[in-house]
Amino acid sequence: MPTEETDELRRILEYDRVAVVGASTSYEKAAHIVPAYLQRHGYDITPINPNADEVFGERAYDSLADVTEPIDIVEIFRPSEEVPELVEQALARSDVKAIWMQLGIRHDEAAQTAEAAGLAVVQDHCMKVEHGRLIRHPMD
Repeated sequence: MPTEETDELRRILEYDRVAVVGASTSYEKAAHIVPAYLQRHGYDITPINPNADEVFGERAYDSLADVTEPIDIVEIFRPSEEVPELVEQALARSDVKAIWMQLGIRHDEAAQTAEAAGLAVVQDHCMKVEHGRLIRHPMD
């Protein structure tokens, strides 16, 4: 992986408020495992799941627009075709600094829109894996 990309991932992972779109209440799903890991490592997780009242012990919201707390990163666990709408919701907020699409999720046009608006964008990468590789201390 090029150093420039690694530096960008490390910079994004330094933010600590993550809205998880598609956060799951099912313990065996990546959309639960990854944010639960991030929460254990000090991230402030805000779940977005209209079918749940709470996830990870946190209040679940129906959409990004409903979140009243600040958000740094919008982490997406939804199908790629939903990404453009989620990017629009993120851009409607003044606090979002990055869009992170989990493994298998990418939408180049929406990514370009977000980047043009000044947001950092990661596509098709696991936030847990990248955190473990770039941030986590060996004793964790």
